Amino acid sequence: MAETIEHNAQAGKGARLPRTARRAQLLAAAQDVFAANGYHAAAMDEIAERAGVSKPVLYQHFPGKLELYMALLDTHVDELVRRVTDAMDATTDNKQRVRAAVAAYFDFVDGETQAFRLVFESDLRGEPAVQDAVERATEASVRAITATITADAGLDDARARLLAVGLAGVSQVAARGWLADQRPIPKDEAVALISTLIWRGIGGGFPLHHPHD
Repeated sequence: MAETIEHNAQAGKGARLPRTARRAQLLAAAQDVFAANGYHAAAMDEIAERAGVSKPVLYQHFPGKLELYMALLDTHVDELVRRVTDAMDATTDNKQRVRAAVAAYFDFVDGETQAFRLVFESDLRGEPAVQDAVERATEASVRAITATITADAGLDDARARLLAVGLAGVSQVAARGWLADQRPIPKDEAVALISTLIWRGIGGGFPLHHPHD
């Protein structure tokens, strides 16, 4: 999705584009500005200039800055949820599931568009729509992980959910810390370290089935 937006943005400057391509171009420009400046310091003038369009063209697609921001945020929330859900569905090997879930957060945080900043570091968390979107990202990810732990660990939903919250929280905080420290070790090694930490806690303390252990 991010690659498509970026490609359309580059291809569409100065050209008359179909509505969907123009929207992708504007979202790509807005992503750059919001990631760099945050919501409050971002200006529609700058977004229009970066996209190579006039402000009226920008407002034809998005009535205001909040609507533009929410369109981006919803896209990124959907991406994160898809990554985590795919990680849970990719295998029945629980040790590999844990590793895949951790990798999903690291890959999301390490994306070129810095999408994670809108989801995890938004300066607009007081806005109800933004808060709802961020909570949706967390809730959907935790729910996907909870379903696996409930089925495989012999725990009730409340305890499985708490473990899932812990897995998601550790993964995203560790990934952001790794990036903030300018990737001090290779990403694969960082994922292995964090997934081993989590697996030793979950796999060692509960009857999760793992055929290789």
